[in-house]
Amino acid sequence: MTRLRSALRGMGSAVVAFSSGVDSTFLLRVAHEELGDRAVAVTVRSCTFPRRELDEAMAFCRLEGIRHEVVDTSELDIPGFAENPPDRCYLCKKSIFGKIMAFAEANGFAAVLEGSNKDDDGDYRPGMRAIMELGVKSPLHDAGLTKAEIRALSRELGLPTAEKPSFACLASRFPYGERITAAGLERVERAEQWLRDSGLGLTQLRVRSHGDLARIEVPPGDIPRVAARADEVAAAFKRFGFAYATLDLQGYRTGSLNETLNFDSAREAVV
Repeated sequence: MTRLRSALRGMGSAVVAFSSGVDSTFLLRVAHEELGDRAVAVTVRSCTFPRRELDEAMAFCRLEGIRHEVVDTSELDIPGFAENPPDRCYLCKKSIFGKIMAFAEANGFAAVLEGSNKDDDGDYRPGMRAIMELGVKSPLHDAGLTKAEIRALSRELGLPTAEKPSFACLASRFPYGERITAAGLERVERAEQWLRDSGLGLTQLRVRSHGDLARIEVPPGDIPRVAARADEVAAAFKRFGFAYATLDLQGYRTGSLNETLNFDSAREAVV
């Protein structure tokens, strides 16, 4: 924590890419403590970012008295993004962080920060190449902080996100090669929100889209509760536009769609 605070103070001023998730909320709070009004949050509003997350980001900044800017963008306008190639995340982050960098430069901020942590080294993350190319800083990662440590520190700071489930943008719900559309993103967002509001007590979940089939991922202990209301779940998902709703018996896991990748080929595609 001392190393992180020292690094942030040394920057003088910074823009924090703020998604309202565990990592970026912690980073924003500490940056604001160290830099005061010289730290500003920027959230990107787009079709891949649920309205729920944007509302939480806005509410947090109001409560904390942090300047908050919202930048509008459309990932579907990024050349190649909708085709959903293995380097989709690279294309997206290069465009989005390019806009955040432009905001920072136009407003005289010394650095742009993002919330990757040390645990993020263990997964396929082509977006990190864009981060490095643009010169965006990752102070949590540089300080060697893991997700568990960030959650513990968030509890110490009284942050509302300390126990918040992990989240990834809605584009991550589509297998590589399946075209991403505005209608498909909306369908997934509505299905996931319905599950959260269903009274099943679900916190961590994903609805993966495989054409007309929805593959629901929840922690193994939650599978029986969802299965017990199978008819209700299936009927709701049909209203959202899915023909079929299935439960993944392996349960929720991050990056499950990466399991189908040929990693040698994927890495060649993004190098």
